[in-house]
Amino acid sequence: MSSFQSICEQFAQIVGGKAEINQDVCSVSLKRSFNASVQGKPSKTVTPAGIEFESLDQNGNALNILEIAILQEEIPSFMWAVTQQGLIVSALHNHWIFVEPMILYMHVQSVEPPLQFAIKVERAFSYLSSRPIP
Repeated sequence: MSSFQSICEQFAQIVGGKAEINQDVCSVSLKRSFNASVQGKPSKTVTPAGIEFESLDQNGNALNILEIAILQEEIPSFMWAVTQQGLIVSALHNHWIFVEPMILYMHVQSVEPPLQFAIKVERAFSYLSSRPIP
């Protein structure tokens, strides 16, 4: 089996970001490239896309998690894209009020090899109006 660090670096490369390891959690922080404002003020912090894995077992399976800011009109196609690949949408909710445009946050999860999850998420990104960026 490849080392955790090697898997983490490959994971990040697949989704187009930079790997960070902290307390046995591999995470990649991305952001959405659309403009958003909260209470009329521009904000870049309300448009994250974070993907991570943890609890990698001896069989190569891990708990894989994605949280992504998503525009209201992207929800049907993106949700279809992730569920068609066997991923679980575990939550869809707002974080902010007075945000423009309307942004919701989708949580996606699976237990499988992390590189398989990353490939599925990368495929699903093509259903968004803009791909997440580093």
